[in-house]
Amino acid sequence: MKVSEYKEYLDQGVYDEKLKSLYGDTAVQSQKDRLKAAVENFRKKFPEYADAPIEVFSAPGRTEIGGNHTDHQHGCVLAAAVHLDALGVVHFHEEPVIRLHSEGYPMETVSLADLSVRDVEMETSAALIRGIAAGLVGRGYRVGGFDAYVTSDVPGGSGLSSSAAFEILIGTILNEGYNDNAVSAVDLAKIGQYAENVYYGKKSGLMDQAASSVGGLVFMDFADTENPKITAHEPCFEKFGCAICVTDTKGSHSDLTDDYTQITNEMRAVAKLFGCEFLRGVNEGTFYSRLEWIRKSCSDRAILRAMHFFDENRRAEQESEALAERNMERFLELVRASGDSSANLLQNLYSTKNPTQQNIPLALAVSRHVLHGDYAVRVHGGGFAGTIQAFVPMKQVEYYVREMERLFGEGACCVLRIRGVGGVKLS
Repeated sequence: MKVSEYKEYLDQGVYDEKLKSLYGDTAVQSQKDRLKAAVENFRKKFPEYADAPIEVFSAPGRTEIGGNHTDHQHGCVLAAAVHLDALGVVHFHEEPVIRLHSEGYPMETVSLADLSVRDVEMETSAALIRGIAAGLVGRGYRVGGFDAYVTSDVPGGSGLSSSAAFEILIGTILNEGYNDNAVSAVDLAKIGQYAENVYYGKKSGLMDQAASSVGGLVFMDFADTENPKITAHEPCFEKFGCAICVTDTKGSHSDLTDDYTQITNEMRAVAKLFGCEFLRGVNEGTFYSRLEWIRKSCSDRAILRAMHFFDENRRAEQESEALAERNMERFLELVRASGDSSANLLQNLYSTKNPTQQNIPLALAVSRHVLHGDYAVRVHGGGFAGTIQAFVPMKQVEYYVREMERLFGEGACCVLRIRGVGGVKLS
């Protein structure tokens, strides 16, 4: 359909039910306005397509609920897709090129004639586009050209994985446009991870992309990354009078790549002593029986981080079991234990490069004070700077948000809604 037709359909309520399912009943009109603005911006950026057909796509951000830094060791995680998403307005064409304009950034032009890794594109969106196309081709799928305008309300650097939302958006567009949706959600996630690891240059596990692609609230076991075990849970937090809040503490993310990489490298260094590539392959009992021997080759921090992995990996599974049993008291107890382990063993609350900047420890301490010990708070995502996560009683949400924003600024605290699906077409 054309831009004008799509806007008419929005006004007529054609997409109301789909918008309710993605964003909630109270957000339908604001999302209609957002979609209208997106298609109008597409027309401005690509005026040659004013009367050409368009399609509209969406892919969600994600929240990590359990399993802090376990996925890159082939461990277990608990995660959920959220209502914050990346939107893409797209026109498919026959040229072997993708032209993409992300709101606030210059146009990216990626030729599909050359899908090799380019060092000059590292850490750019062009690298992700090229990497996803290469990943699809490498798995025997088709790719083709399109022009797109992309806008996202997943805040960059917020710990809600704006990068995964972008990757799954691109994968969903190519899956719909050129493969009749033949690529599974899990394969789209693996292709997104491949693009991020190889083309973008960032080491990461599979959690972010899988949560965005699969959608809903899911427990994922990555022991076999080619065939991860995924268990879906009904989002039940609201039924227990609880909301998920994340607060962006506004800490600087500059110069943190080494901090993230050191976690992966130190865990793998311990695993290597036992002839394994990842800690998931190491027997926990054997690990503890040989601590003195490990200490001859690895740092104390590496050992502590390995301890965190074993505990956190088991804890993510226990959290999944608690949700299945609707045992919220047990679940929140495990969330608190996860936060303690990240602080004391994983040690990812602040960077030792700038030890006086402790936004995350401050946010956690203030959260505990505001909530008077009720419910649970923890570091969220990669850590060192970024976000914390809190499970807050419904009756205290408004007060909690106000207090966190008083400290970290307007808009810093977001109440998340779990989204039931991953990447979808909205046209």
